[in-house]
Amino acid sequence: MKSFPLYLLLFTFSAGFVAAADTVYQCPMHPWIKSDHSGEKCTICGMALVAAAPTDNAAPADPNLITLSPAQAAVTGMATATVETGTLVRTVRLNGTVDDDETRHRILAARVPGRVEKLHVNFVGAEVRAGEPLVTIYSPEMLTAQRTYVEHLKGGDAFASSARAAARERLLELGLTDEEIRILEATLEPTAMVTVRAPMSGTVVSRAVYEGQYVALNDRLFEIGDFSRMWFVLDAYEPDLAWLRVGQEVEITLPSLPGTVLTAPISFIDPNLDPMTRTARVRVILENPGQRLLHRQTGTASVRVEAPDVLLIPRSAVLQHRGRAEVFVAQGEQAYAPRPITLGHIGDDMAEVRAGLAAGDEVVISGGLILDGQAELAHAAMGHDHSTKAAPTKVAAGIPAHGDHAYAALRTLAFTAADAARALANDDLAAYAALHPDLTAAFAAYLKVEPDAAHSPLAQFKGTLVSGPDLRTVRRAFEPFSTALADVASEEHLHHREGLHVFQCPMTPVLGTGRWLARDDLLRNPFFGEMMLECGEEVE
Repeated sequence: MKSFPLYLLLFTFSAGFVAAADTVYQCPMHPWIKSDHSGEKCTICGMALVAAAPTDNAAPADPNLITLSPAQAAVTGMATATVETGTLVRTVRLNGTVDDDETRHRILAARVPGRVEKLHVNFVGAEVRAGEPLVTIYSPEMLTAQRTYVEHLKGGDAFASSARAAARERLLELGLTDEEIRILEATLEPTAMVTVRAPMSGTVVSRAVYEGQYVALNDRLFEIGDFSRMWFVLDAYEPDLAWLRVGQEVEITLPSLPGTVLTAPISFIDPNLDPMTRTARVRVILENPGQRLLHRQTGTASVRVEAPDVLLIPRSAVLQHRGRAEVFVAQGEQAYAPRPITLGHIGDDMAEVRAGLAAGDEVVISGGLILDGQAELAHAAMGHDHSTKAAPTKVAAGIPAHGDHAYAALRTLAFTAADAARALANDDLAAYAALHPDLTAAFAAYLKVEPDAAHSPLAQFKGTLVSGPDLRTVRRAFEPFSTALADVASEEHLHHREGLHVFQCPMTPVLGTGRWLARDDLLRNPFFGEMMLECGEEVE
């Protein structure tokens, strides 16, 4: 079928919205090309338009409803699909790099200063076994330490056992192994040579020394990695993270293994995003028999993820209209109406719909752009603004505000706590004990009506307030509760609204910095009483 330019098709449909006239002119070859003026020609074939019998194709009452004739629907290739519930499938594709297992990576540094006498491994990529010698260093410091230990051994009881043990620990600190110390104990022959051995089996990743080189304490010598198990580290962008979970199977392809797909589960997703690339590292652990995986080679990975039991439409049905997602819904008899929708996850071929459609609706999957253009023309001709937008779902994420009942309960608790603080400031244990039942009752009443009691900063102090047996015990229980209560009251601006005052002491015994409420502006510290009565300051 011959395809027509978009502007010709829009002109074709706009002909259906031309003001009604007594005589309508149309093309004999293309009857959907119409005009209310004589003498015009068909925009497709150039033939002159001829008068046609009057029709009832007046503009629809609803400007959102676009009605096509069968011929118009055929020209545009209009097609629809049914909205249905199913499983959304998405394939997440990521790039990554093969790296060695960081838990099996070692850096060897010089434990004594000296001169490199012998390199037993002198190239990067060498395979070494645990305990195998890597480098021998001539160290006068080692010679001195060995002589000291030998003198302690020869001296016997002349030296304290603790001194001999300290001399042995010094040898271990300088890098001698237990076996080398036993040899020294048997031969009693000190040596200045220190042999650095591989702490694990693996591959030499880097070498930083040469024979004859002088090294200082803690200078890097070798770096060893165990390549029998590798990490494949993926870079996942923020939208991809919504799909990824630990345990999902990943399919990995590498240029060095053509035709081979490696599969393994995700073992870790880094919760920290890289501030420059805005990606998170996703780790997959791969066994590496025969070292077929090369260190720092690149590869690609794909993760097939599913979201079951969601409302689905083909992705081709979704139009982005003025910043919103929109589809055209079939109304029957070649009539279509635009409808804003709220999208969820986007899959490979389908998209999740969270609002705006129901199962069984018919949506346009081919020809939607033509309908959207025609709807714009119709609204412009009728003076309407085609800019309705589906409201996004709003989710409360802030701290729940206190309602009238919760605020009244908080007010009662605050004033009761202020009275209790004054009793403790006066060193009056009996007065505090008398207020204790009222304080705990007000606390329980507040937690009962507080909108989010389980997550309230005060919830952890339920049942912690005591009335004895002494002031020290009572104050240590009261301080954390009083501080949290003062903070909650400050967030609600209760101290401003009710005329209370908030004080703070920077050296309280439990928290280090404690706060309390007071009915007046007179500074009286409840956490120390008469001992440090005026320690603190008012907090605005």
